[in-house]
Amino acid sequence: MPSPDSSGPSPAPGPLAGVTVVDLTRVLSGPYCTMLLADMGARVIKIEQPGRGDETRTWGPPFLDGESAYFLSINRNKESVTLDFKRPEGRRLLERLIDGADVVVENFQPGTLDRLGLGYGDLSARVPRLVYCSISGFGQAGPGRDRPGYDMVIQAEGGLMSITGPADGPPCRLGVAVADILAGIFAAHGIVLALLARARTGRGQLVDVAMLDAILSLLSYQASLFFATGRSPRRMGNRHPTIAPYDTFEAWDGEFVLAVGNDEQFRRFCDVIGEARIAEDPRFETNPDRVTNCDALRALVAPALARRSRDEWIAALTGAGVPCGSVREVGDALTDPQLLAREMVRDMTHPSAGPIRLLGIPIKLSETPGAITSPPPRLGEHTARVLRDDLGLSEREIEGLEGAGTI
Repeated sequence: MPSPDSSGPSPAPGPLAGVTVVDLTRVLSGPYCTMLLADMGARVIKIEQPGRGDETRTWGPPFLDGESAYFLSINRNKESVTLDFKRPEGRRLLERLIDGADVVVENFQPGTLDRLGLGYGDLSARVPRLVYCSISGFGQAGPGRDRPGYDMVIQAEGGLMSITGPADGPPCRLGVAVADILAGIFAAHGIVLALLARARTGRGQLVDVAMLDAILSLLSYQASLFFATGRSPRRMGNRHPTIAPYDTFEAWDGEFVLAVGNDEQFRRFCDVIGEARIAEDPRFETNPDRVTNCDALRALVAPALARRSRDEWIAALTGAGVPCGSVREVGDALTDPQLLAREMVRDMTHPSAGPIRLLGIPIKLSETPGAITSPPPRLGEHTARVLRDDLGLSEREIEGLEGAGTI
């Protein structure tokens, strides 16, 4: 597998090459957004609190030689500048950095940066071409704007937990912080859209992304079911509300998933498992019939599937064009030959942590691909260089700022 820090011909510039992002975010939603931008070639200057930095630098274990595995996962391709912008001198330096930037991203509680003179209104008046992205739990407007937003709270408030988990068990959150990550994806998408619009108009704009909005958008057909019936969907475990059979089943040696999406697939499925008679049963003739009689269908199908290993079933069903797959652990997924061939696991060398592995870039562009070019930065690693090269400060000025605790 090629390593991002191996020698070789320089890759083509990414599609966001030449875009400078001042990153005022921390924890997950904002850093995930700015990582996506950095992967596609944007220059991301991550502003961190002197002596402390992003909270996730202390989240763990595990740590790799003092570096948080959590922080490493979402901060590659960035420059770290420590700067206390609550101090007047620090704010002036930040404003000078923003003067030369295209994008600002922040995920403070709404109103926080307005009180410091760093809100959208202040900065857009100063830099009209600036794209300013605010990520928050509940959005910049509305009666809930001041509520703090944490991922599980948003999953609960957005209805997602109510439809996640076993039918006879409690509501469950997803195993990843999907509200944070999805908000980060939407924020990156919104920023790119605003940059496209700026190319036509010459003006930037505010990109307002709420984690709650992002989770609600995930409900898609579940929301449509409520709109059509007036009844809230219920938890169904791994079953699907409108497709059957679509569930987790037990082979003799472990679980696998079966996702039969149409009548022809169902007939082929029944042939493969040696139960062609089931496809001829009028209770299961069409998908609506199978959904209505899903319990009866499962009672017939489950014993047949328990007779062979899941690898045998997956090979046979895949050969017949029936979607299915093993229920794998995270470690199994991360060593899957298909994902490795897609470069979804990448090797890097970190100056403190040593050899590390990171997830790859899921968007593959044929002409201007993204790239992982630098490891997640150490706290303040680029402060002096950025202040010297971007703002023209002398070494003496930098030393004075450091002595005063501003950087």
